[in-house]
Amino acid sequence: RYFIDRKNDVDSYFTIDATEGTIATNELLDRESTAQYNFSIIASKVSNPLLTSKVNVIINVLDVNEFPPEISVPYETSVCENAKPGQVIQTITAADRDLSPAGQRFSFRLSPEASNKPNFTVHDYRNNTAGIETRRNGYSRRQQELYFLPVVIEDSSYPVQSSTNTMTIRVCRCDTDGTILSCNVEAIFLPVGLSTGALIAILLCIVILLVIVVLYVALRRQKKKDTLMTSKEDIRDNVIHYDDEGGGEEDTQAFDIGALRNPKVIEDNKIRRDIKPDTLRFPRQRPTVEDNTDIRDFINQRLQENDVDPAAPPYDSLATYAYEGNGSVAESLSSIDSLTTEADQDYDYLSDWGPRFKILADMFGEEESYNPDKVT
Repeated sequence: RYFIDRKNDVDSYFTIDATEGTIATNELLDRESTAQYNFSIIASKVSNPLLTSKVNVIINVLDVNEFPPEISVPYETSVCENAKPGQVIQTITAADRDLSPAGQRFSFRLSPEASNKPNFTVHDYRNNTAGIETRRNGYSRRQQELYFLPVVIEDSSYPVQSSTNTMTIRVCRCDTDGTILSCNVEAIFLPVGLSTGALIAILLCIVILLVIVVLYVALRRQKKKDTLMTSKEDIRDNVIHYDDEGGGEEDTQAFDIGALRNPKVIEDNKIRRDIKPDTLRFPRQRPTVEDNTDIRDFINQRLQENDVDPAAPPYDSLATYAYEGNGSVAESLSSIDSLTTEADQDYDYLSDWGPRFKILADMFGEEESYNPDKVT
């Protein structure tokens, strides 16, 4: 009987027929991962299993061309705008994941769909390398920035494997010596001589101006909000702007005089004092003013009459209550109502006004009764 010593074949890649001794694969083999396997086979006698022998077996995995070749990096190259026809812009090579035998050869060519385009071509050097050459006199980034070139690569193993690899060619700005100056996308739209630093400075200035404008507009709006009414409970604390020209004293629609009313007075009296009432106004009966009434009492009396009168003007209006000469036994003391001569005046009543008017009584009374030396 035959069997495999599993001490050497732990992964069980192979199996053996116990009677015939035929070795077969138990798993798929990959030469790129493991090229050789080494294990032992034990043979024992059927009549006496204790009689055994061991032999070492080495299995080499043969290579099969299963992977197509590919372009070695880089897959991207560049071309100058001032390139000339026939100029080599990139040399490419191929790589094959198969363990290629000695003498493996690779061939390079353009794909059929790209052969009709006169932009670029592939020149095979027959030494497993090829060159990408230009076929135009100059390229413009404004017209086309990127070109895509499909390249077909074949190997020489059996069976033949091939693949199509697409190269990206970017148009760049170069100097007269062919040195690349700029390949950035934003550089396409820049005029000649304007660097990236200058563009950044211009953009920064624009951003600063925009920020200043936004701040200015925000401050203007904030000032406008401050002038509006913010309190709905007491409108007397606010300044109301109507922005229209009044029509004079007869124009009663130009402003709202209700904004000047006193809420406390309205709550107490429940009567609007800032407009003329609809009810008929009854004539007020003023009490008679007693003689020798003090002027303060007179004014307070008139003030109380207006406070209880619903037809009186608003509380902030000006009313005159004191009149010269009314209620005074001396009547008017103004020079306007005085007689033309002092001789016609009779000032004897001054002596009846008390000690405070003694000096006036002596001055304007009988001439012989007035003695300046006696005045203290």
